[in-house]
Amino acid sequence: MKKNRYLLCLLLCGFMLYFAVPRLSVTADGLQGIFAIAWLAFALMVIAGNLTGLLYAPKRQTNKVQTQDLKRKSRSL
Repeated sequence: MKKNRYLLCLLLCGFMLYFAVPRLSVTADGLQGIFAIAWLAFALMVIAGNLTGLLYAPKRQTNKVQTQDLKRKSRSL
């Protein structure tokens, strides 16, 4: 379920970057340039965080493995 959320956030961030990058002027002087650089930096942090969550999520264990372990423990007593 969390993987779907990470993927949705990545797609939304990519969509926003698709529209924003042509309008942002990184080479502009003053607040406009600072805003563009800060906005792009935050967008890259969002992408990095969601990719990290998507790629390094712990694997789920199936219920079969857990039930077999419980059966073995109860029979050994």
